[in-house]
Amino acid sequence: MLYKCMVVIMLQITPIRIQFSTTCQLLDVTRESLRHTIRKDPTFPKPMKMGTTKQSPVFFDYQEIIKWHNSKKEAAAAAQMEA
Repeated sequence: MLYKCMVVIMLQITPIRIQFSTTCQLLDVTRESLRHTIRKDPTFPKPMKMGTTKQSPVFFDYQEIIKWHNSKKEAAAAAQMEA
């Protein structure tokens, strides 16, 4: 009797860009808090608007968001070490 072996490969796909609402969820902040961060933090990644109309969706580069978050974590850890 022949047995067929099925191999299931699950690929972890890293997104290239994420929507405004997904960025809010990822950072666990409100939309208004994210808007405030965009306006006040010059190190925060710039949003990319897909289109020219006011209603065009806004996206962020996933890797830039992760890099920004990690730099904030490192700065907070360094500040705690100094205190």
